[in-house]
Amino acid sequence: MLRKISLILILLVALVVLVSLITSEKKTGPDTVKVKLETTMGDIHIDLYADKAPITVNNFLKYIDNGLMNDGAFYRVVHMQNQEQNDIKIEVIQGGISGNSDIARYDPIPLERTSDTGLKHLDGTISMTRGAPDTAGSEFFICINDQPSLDFGGMRNPDGQGFAAFGMVTKGMDVVRAIQSVKTDMPEGELEYRSGQSVLEPVKFKSFARE
Repeated sequence: MLRKISLILILLVALVVLVSLITSEKKTGPDTVKVKLETTMGDIHIDLYADKAPITVNNFLKYIDNGLMNDGAFYRVVHMQNQEQNDIKIEVIQGGISGNSDIARYDPIPLERTSDTGLKHLDGTISMTRGAPDTAGSEFFICINDQPSLDFGGMRNPDGQGFAAFGMVTKGMDVVRAIQSVKTDMPEGELEYRSGQSVLEPVKFKSFARE
């Protein structure tokens, strides 16, 4: 009888430990996902904050894991000399798979506002481009210097909802700044809000993958 009771107690303890481990894993999960972007101008290492902006990170990783970003490029740069049309100035480089109609897109995702995630658009922050809220897909930008007008309540976008910051460059900001300095122009038919910000020779992505 004592042997049976001891066996039952051992099994119960093992079950409690197993449940505890499973619960702990679900609660914590991967807080940060490291990715590496290799471009024709150098490499950029990025931490993606899956714990703070899970919807945005999961969407971005779908594009990376399925190899869709490998044919992307940085095609727009914004600095203080090429945004006379904008009252609120920012400094960013923008990239993704825009313009490549052969690449499939996933459905747009809900906007994870900085007021909810606690993230800010600081020097090196990676964030999603968008038109209206809940329209972000594959295109992203990286901040050069702090850009508070891109946070929730900032008015770079007149709706004041800000953009979805979801990670940070950990290595390669020298590459980001070099990309910001490439030559730009205004192709015929370009949207007025980005006049003069199109890169003449887009900086191509050689590889975009998890580290």
